[in-house]
Amino acid sequence: MAEFLLGINYWPRRSAMYMWRRFDLGELREDFARIRGLGLEVVRFFIGWDEFQPAPDRVDDSMLKRLDALMNALADARLQAMPSLFTGHMSGVNWLPQWALDRSRPAGRFRTFSGGRELPWGAGDIYSGPILEASRLLAKTIGSRYRNHPALLMWDLGNEFSNLRIPSSPKIANEWCARLTSDLIETSDAGVTAGNHSEDLTQDRNFRFAGFCKPLVCSVMHGYSVYADFARGRTDPNVVPFLCRLMQSVSGKAVLFNEFGNPGCPRDDSPQGSAFVCLSEDEMASYAYAVLDRLHRCGALGAFWWCWADYAKALRTTPPFDRAPHELTFGIIRDDGTEKPVASVLKSFASENRHALPPPPPVVDENSWSEMQPGGVKVAYGAYASTHG
Repeated sequence: MAEFLLGINYWPRRSAMYMWRRFDLGELREDFARIRGLGLEVVRFFIGWDEFQPAPDRVDDSMLKRLDALMNALADARLQAMPSLFTGHMSGVNWLPQWALDRSRPAGRFRTFSGGRELPWGAGDIYSGPILEASRLLAKTIGSRYRNHPALLMWDLGNEFSNLRIPSSPKIANEWCARLTSDLIETSDAGVTAGNHSEDLTQDRNFRFAGFCKPLVCSVMHGYSVYADFARGRTDPNVVPFLCRLMQSVSGKAVLFNEFGNPGCPRDDSPQGSAFVCLSEDEMASYAYAVLDRLHRCGALGAFWWCWADYAKALRTTPPFDRAPHELTFGIIRDDGTEKPVASVLKSFASENRHALPPPPPVVDENSWSEMQPGGVKVAYGAYASTHG
């Protein structure tokens, strides 16, 4: 029986999304040792598409060498790696190479940054045509480089990629996933998954998960109680397992819940007084255990907390934090490096050495779920929450 995987999403606290340009291997090694000391097993980290592929036909060698160092540091710390390719969307900003932009399409809901500056355009069609072919070069280059690497657990095709651009049809989405998955398996001999999030379930974003997830080793879901308009409060512990059950049902596969958490309230502030919806440190600790226990009982393969660290004060005026201050405070360690109570909760849960359970029967079928959206989620969640304490 497979173990219930516990992991962490990782950006370093001193550089956050600027990690690849301000690369500090010493900080990474220190962090990885602490993560391993908490009993966590997997680090999900993010390959900056803009940094790694500055042109459609070129992968940056200096960035690959930095990736070598990071992967080797994970292996030295006895941690497993889940690299997220084509990042892409991250913390409310779309970070993209300029060649992947569509100059006829405005940026829209999320700001676009490329080469360190904000640009007015949105993503081109990442799912087909020239951008897909360029993506295959990056996938094959990185896949072959880390074939049989001791740290590599599996690949993640990208982080919440529908926030970059919604695929034009379910068929196009399925073909994108199948093509890149095949390239990665062929070159690296490692499994692949894809970083879907709650809006891919609660809206029709042209994903039909039975087909989309077919080539994947497992399906994935991200969810946050403070972002769910159907949640019964900031600390509602059933939102995340509900999303897990939905994804199990519509994909027909076991689910790795590789993002859950909530923003913490700034120190010396209260949930009521903060400028954004947040949890106190004690609330966060209680929330973490309640969700982990429910995810385990509902048959999830594992769970990864978002994220490792609150970010340094020096980053507060830089994107994405200049417009999204709540993104500063999701960590299990504070911006001064000290541990929050949630770190102890994760360590305690890891010490229980739980094993993954078989998923229960489906709660919906994919066709009826798609027809119910967007309004059906509140009804479905009401029924779920009424029977789950």
